[in-house]
Amino acid sequence: MHFRPCIDIHNGQVKQIVGSSLEKDPAVLQTNFVSDKEPDYFAQLYKKDGLMGGHVIMLGPGNKDAAKKALQAAPNTLQVGGGITADNAEEWLAAGAEKVIVTSFLFEQNDFSKKRLDELGQKISKDKLVIDLSCRKSSNGKYYVACNRWQTRTSLEVHKESLQALSAFCSEFLIHAVDVEGKQSGIDPQLVELLASSSPIPVTYAGGVQSLDDVRLIKKFGGGKIDFTVGSALDLFGGKRLKYSQLVELEHHDFRNL
Repeated sequence: MHFRPCIDIHNGQVKQIVGSSLEKDPAVLQTNFVSDKEPDYFAQLYKKDGLMGGHVIMLGPGNKDAAKKALQAAPNTLQVGGGITADNAEEWLAAGAEKVIVTSFLFEQNDFSKKRLDELGQKISKDKLVIDLSCRKSSNGKYYVACNRWQTRTSLEVHKESLQALSAFCSEFLIHAVDVEGKQSGIDPQLVELLASSSPIPVTYAGGVQSLDDVRLIKKFGGGKIDFTVGSALDLFGGKRLKYSQLVELEHHDFRNL
């Protein structure tokens, strides 16, 4: 179990937003926090504190320069996602990304595209690929991947069969519980439990973490093998209930003290 830090970039600035509000109309975007610090500040901080595998996520266009600035500040320690395709994946690895995170490119007309996954595999090795399966819970209780800034529900269900099949092509999964992302309303324990019991490769869960109690729930329902990230609740991003320094300390003690 590891704490994976994040750098979410929107319009060139580090922000924390409510994931479900990522509509095309910027007027409806719900923002929890906007930092006055540049992305490279956070990258250098994470490197100094020995945190590996953090995520630089580009939320929409206009964030390429800011993302590269973060990667160059701490080369080969951060993953990058948001608009990654078979055409630019190598470029991002050359820019200093440890791995690339891919979501929407893998879907055509809301259906998963094995052809596009193969195209990606011809450009980069599986150890450099993280597949983002961020998902929403349907009325039938099942989870389906959401792409296009989490606004489009695809036909791909997140379950044991899909996780095992896709694990042959990547080294990790990143999965946001979109319905609770950015709301500080608590995690989705059912999803954490599903991921822990179904994925044969490392998974990072994101969404709803508001306190150390939620981190304990991730440890409990994830059997101590699901990594996690925290956004809006963290004091680093204006939160009041979780201290970044606490999570760094727990990380260096393998969360035995949690």
